[in-house]
Amino acid sequence: MLFSEIIYGPIHSRRLGVSLGVNLMPRDSKLCSFDCIYCECGFNRRVIKPQLPTAEEFRQAMLCKLEELSEAGVVIQTITFSGNGEPTMHPDFAKIVSSCVELRDSYCPQAAVTVLSNSTQLYRTEVVEALRKVDNRVLKLDSAIDSTMRLIDQPLNPELTVADIKGYLSQFDGDFTLQTCFLKGETRGQVIDNTTDVELEAWYSTVEQLRPRQVMIYVIDRKTPVETLKKIPAEKMNQIGDVLRGKGFDVVVSA
Repeated sequence: MLFSEIIYGPIHSRRLGVSLGVNLMPRDSKLCSFDCIYCECGFNRRVIKPQLPTAEEFRQAMLCKLEELSEAGVVIQTITFSGNGEPTMHPDFAKIVSSCVELRDSYCPQAAVTVLSNSTQLYRTEVVEALRKVDNRVLKLDSAIDSTMRLIDQPLNPELTVADIKGYLSQFDGDFTLQTCFLKGETRGQVIDNTTDVELEAWYSTVEQLRPRQVMIYVIDRKTPVETLKKIPAEKMNQIGDVLRGKGFDVVVSA
């Protein structure tokens, strides 16, 4: 499932409501620093010179869409950076975010600006500073155990660790939403399940260390590139959510 436009929607998001999507990655392929086994965009495809929209192309596309929605009387709840890969990889991400916030303020000040990110680019100061300008930083951590994180997310940097990600996330002093996809199945000949007692104990501990303002947990909802994956039952997801609620966290469960 790939998005063929820079600006798409509005769509109804399970977790974010009426959302206008932003795709800063190529229109015909995924480009991401992860290659998650559950990604609805499929796996990364080797492209020698991927074509990314320029900052001006983004601005013009967003301006046209916001004018169109304003004339039609359509109210959106969020402008969401997601699309065909990791948005913070775009070389002009910071400039684009500033442009987006400016246009939002002019056309739909009621809408939040949201960035869905896998957290891998948070070693770059300009990315961190850009994310401080948006309303919702939704940052991924699919497992608190290195081996499981690597099986699920398949980072292009094989040396990336959970400790690295935790260090990146700590820069926001809890002012972010932690997002985790729970699943089970098999990949590369190995059984995978990030809902076991061992996995959850490590994950709960990490959540308590990071103290995010919100925790968003969800299950696979569309076809995945690894076909052996299974959806976690709603009962189990609600149990996980209830444990964190008991610790005082705001939890959104999409099951």
